[in-house]
This record gives sequence, structure tokens and C-alpha cells, in this order.
Amino acid sequence: MKKTLPLFCVLTALLAGLIACGGTAGVTPAAEPTTAPAVATAPAESGAAGRLVIYSGRSETLVQPLLDQFEAATGIDVEARYGSTSEMAGVLLEEGANSPADLFYAQDPGGLGAVQAAGLFQPLPESLLSGVPERFRAADSSWVGISGRARVVAYNTSAITDPAAELPADIYDFVDPQWRDRLGWAPTNASFQAMVTAMRTVWGEEKTREWLEGIRANNPISYESNTPVVEAVASGEIDAGFVNHYYLYRFLSEQGETFGARNYFLPGGGPGSLIMVSGAGILKTAPNAANAQRFIEYLLSPEGQTYFATETFEYPVIEGVALPATLPPLSALEAVAAHVTPAELADLQGTQDLLIELGIIE
Repeated sequence: MKKTLPLFCVLTALLAGLIACGGTAGVTPAAEPTTAPAVATAPAESGAAGRLVIYSGRSETLVQPLLDQFEAATGIDVEARYGSTSEMAGVLLEEGANSPADLFYAQDPGGLGAVQAAGLFQPLPESLLSGVPERFRAADSSWVGISGRARVVAYNTSAITDPAAELPADIYDFVDPQWRDRLGWAPTNASFQAMVTAMRTVWGEEKTREWLEGIRANNPISYESNTPVVEAVASGEIDAGFVNHYYLYRFLSEQGETFGARNYFLPGGGPGSLIMVSGAGILKTAPNAANAQRFIEYLLSPEGQTYFATETFEYPVIEGVALPATLPPLSALEAVAAHVTPAELADLQGTQDLLIELGIIE
């Protein structure tokens, strides 16, 4: 069963205060992962195995097929409530101990960090965490990463025929006036805001402000999300756009190699090469905590991780899952990726405040 919550004006002051207090989501250097166990399957009549309430900051089109598979495999009655990650984090902060949610499944560490800082998560067992590298989970075991996404520049293959020569190595250099009227971005999108948060961490506030003002001076077209950015690149409406890597692969799988966009993984590293992780945590007040744990086990099982690799073209966080041939291995990207911990991506509110101050979002 699915429900969509009405939009909330996320509790701005509360969220800002909680994040400002700082969480304990910092991570330590990576450990080699091992394959997580598959969830035990026990098909049963609907409701016979109990229920599970998920607050999802990930989109319904992406997540619902996986929820349906889990429900069919376990007999657990799954209810998903969808909204943006910041919206659902705000709902959890407002509901507090009265929330009916069992599990929060977030698009990025910012929302997870806010809920973690409020003390709403319960620790996850080591048996569940052990298959995931430490850099992809909270140091206090309150949440765990589910899949990885890389920031890239999508470019039009007709306008840019030699990306290595024609595109900057560093995302900062898109402030050059030669990019005026050629760019697209999605400043209200959670992943874009996570990238800007990484900029604030790596570059500092002043340089990040300079980049945002420089890009805005180049008159970029704003889009609501990554998908229309990639569509606009392919159609020639814009020459390049700042997106997550996996959107292109969805279009290629549907439209083939004639699709007019490709990804450019910035070789200069830094925030433009950020690798982000989606993640999930179980609420302390979860009425169905055991079922929530089973769901995370399912997401981290070879079956669940294969779904992300082959259906959504995201990066698995466990070892031994084959990637599509067109997807660069994560190890190759990490050589130039910005090394920003989930804790350093938690100040979503600070980033939103900056974007509002500059008039980039409302």
C-alpha cells in the first residue's frame, strides 16, 4: 500500500538548530566489504508477517519496485510514504516519538544527519553493518549506506565532441564566461545541495559563494530535478548540466546509443567529483523494528544490490555485485573523488540558507 504525504514546510529553525549541534555521523577510512546475507524469504498472506512503515526521501518510481519485491518475498505489508528527503526528515522531527514510521530511507546524508542529531535512530546491529565499508555508514551505527551516486557533468555530444579538451577538469571553472547561456542545474534538488555542502566543506564559504555567483552570472537554466537536465542536454537546449551519474544510463537503456548526452567524470577531483550515498536508519520508536531490519538486510543483500546496479545504475556498497559494462567502476572514480564524510554533508540547512540568500532558490 502506498501513501503520499502532503508537502510540509520543513521545520527550518528546528532543522537548522539540530544540524548546528552536530551529529556523530563521521566515518573512518574504508574497510573492505563482505557480501551481506540475503533476506530470508517466507511468502505468506498479506499482513500475516506484520507490517512495515517506510518514510522515503527517494522517489516512488525508483523505490516502489524494490518494495514490491520485498513484500512478495516476505509477506510483510509495506506502507511507503514519499516526499523529498528534507521534507520527510522534517516530518520525523515534527512527529518525534509519536511517529508511526519504522524506517527512514533518505536520498542523502543531510536528512539522515538531522534525524540522527535529534536522537531518533536506534543503533543497527554489527551483523547488518559489517558488509558495508565504514565510509558509507554512521560511526555510531545509527544508519547505513545503501547505494552510491557520483556527481558528473552531462554534456551534449554534438556541441562538445572532445570532452577532455573542451570541458574543464574542475567544476569551479564553469564560471568562465564562455559557458554563458550553455548550462543547466537543479538547485532545489537534494543531490545538488549535497554537492554545494561538499563545496562549503572542501573550498570554504567564500569560494563556494563565488562559484554560485559565477554560475548564476552565466545565466543557467534551472530545472526541478536531474532528469530534465539530462533531457535538455540531449536535446541541445543546453550544452552541459550538473547531475548524478545514473540518470544518463537510464536514458541509454531506453533510447540506445543515439541519445545525445554523455557523462563527464571531472578528472580534477574536488566537490564536482563527489561520491554520495543514500542510506537508511530505524527509528527508536519503530513499532515494527524487526521488519525494518529485515528490509535493510534485503537492500544490502546481493539481490537488492543487484537491483541498484542493473535497474537504477547506482553503485552497490557491498562486494561481489557485477556492474553494467558501461558503468565505470567505483574504484576508478574514488581516485579523484572529493573525500567528504557523511557528517560533513549534514549541514543541509546552511546550504539552503546560502542558496536563498543568493536568490538561487526561494
